[in-house]
Amino acid sequence: MGDVLVGACSWTDRQLVASGWYPRGRRDAEGRLRHYASRLPVVEVDAGYYALPSRRNSELWVERTPDGFRFDVKAFSLLTGHPTRPEALPADLRDGLGGEERGLLRRGRAAAALLDEVWGRFTDAVEPLRAAGRLGTLLFQFPPWFGPGPKAEDTLRDCARRTGEMPLAVEFRHPDWWAPDRADATAALLTGLGAGAVGVDMAQGLPGSLPPVVPVTRPALAVVRFHGRSPAWGRGSKEDRFRHDYDVTELAAWVPRLRRAARQTGELHVLFNNCCGDAAVRAAEDMRRLLSEPRR
Repeated sequence: MGDVLVGACSWTDRQLVASGWYPRGRRDAEGRLRHYASRLPVVEVDAGYYALPSRRNSELWVERTPDGFRFDVKAFSLLTGHPTRPEALPADLRDGLGGEERGLLRRGRAAAALLDEVWGRFTDAVEPLRAAGRLGTLLFQFPPWFGPGPKAEDTLRDCARRTGEMPLAVEFRHPDWWAPDRADATAALLTGLGAGAVGVDMAQGLPGSLPPVVPVTRPALAVVRFHGRSPAWGRGSKEDRFRHDYDVTELAAWVPRLRRAARQTGELHVLFNNCCGDAAVRAAEDMRRLLSEPRR
């Protein structure tokens, strides 16, 4: 069975920092990461979605974490077609943008030259993690309107081409990708691209709900993200969408699925995104304990 690494989708979330989970003397940037890495073996770099990561930060993250620790880096919003604020670009790319180009960014699009530059900077920034063996995967979370079809498949092929040998994981928010009559084709597509499929836990019965499955499409690595079970998914504030405290019975129900997935892959990452206070890290620690218990 492959290694199962359990963690949270951020170590810098403001509510986590304010929750008291970090002890005194460990609340600066270096102290937070060192403390987190002493408690959990994997983390998602959620901040990469909101702003391009920097190579220097990746170098510091390597210095501050032990061998075997993993970072799953969430792709910058523009690379997945999400609306992007021009202010999220580095200053040298932002300066000189015309009104039309700013309008494209706000619609999740960019001129070819700008997009090429953003891609280049993104992959260069995470290279120190890859070189040090700290990179788990690059996580591409596509928006709810990114549904199945030839155009979407071309986008996925482009992502696979641009990421090269770096590990790629794909999370869909459009439920049609994993509908019963489409799931096998989706899995085959990702397998052919060498990309991992991201399984999710979320509230069921909503228009955008995805099923609680763990499709393993890449033998080296699989990812499952736990978003919480808020009925406000898809609307409201971030806190409304992700506010949920997993109880032990909810987590225990996932243990057989996670163990089955781990038998099919070299490494399984289980990440908690219910980022309100310390709910995510508490759930991660509970899940680690459950997975370590003997099978009954």
